Amino acid sequence: MVKLYWSPRTRSFTALWLMEEAGQPYERVLIDLSTGAHKTPAFLAVNPMGKVPALTDGDIAIAEAAAICAYVAERFPDAKLAPPPGDARRAKYLQWLFFGPSCIEPALIQIFTKIEVPSRTAAWGSATQVFDVLNKALEKGPWLLGDDFSAADIVIGSGLNFAIRQFKMAPSRPSFDRYIDRCAARPAFQRAEKIAAG
Repeated sequence: MVKLYWSPRTRSFTALWLMEEAGQPYERVLIDLSTGAHKTPAFLAVNPMGKVPALTDGDIAIAEAAAICAYVAERFPDAKLAPPPGDARRAKYLQWLFFGPSCIEPALIQIFTKIEVPSRTAAWGSATQVFDVLNKALEKGPWLLGDDFSAADIVIGSGLNFAIRQFKMAPSRPSFDRYIDRCAARPAFQRAEKIAAG
């Protein structure tokens, strides 16, 4: 059985939401960060970085929220969380799936720490550019791939919810508010919120 290693108020929410959307049985393993459970040899064997979320599926261990999303979407194709190989939408799906960790997260760190990074050398450009690009994509809606919800929406939607609504790290925009509202209206999102709340 798939095991999801998670902790409340972390990036684990992305993986919780994903598993609820996938609709497959899975076991949740709570990692209490306050006790150092993420630094035990047993957990480091699952994720040497000592971070959550992480996931095991038999002998397979995988970490990083976007990678977990990619893996589960392919592992359970009946959930229709990813365009299949050969589908023209797959390129944009992959782009948005990895936009979260490679662009949004560094942009948030830039905003939070007030570090000035020249946009010509920053892999994400600038925080303004990141949110302008995302705004343009979300104005089309309802989802990143048009009418089809995907695991990329889980990555981006949970990231925006975290940054804008939970921790007020980034300013909202009307397109972001509408998008987060659509995400939060999904039953799987609501189930994940209840799990995360304990």
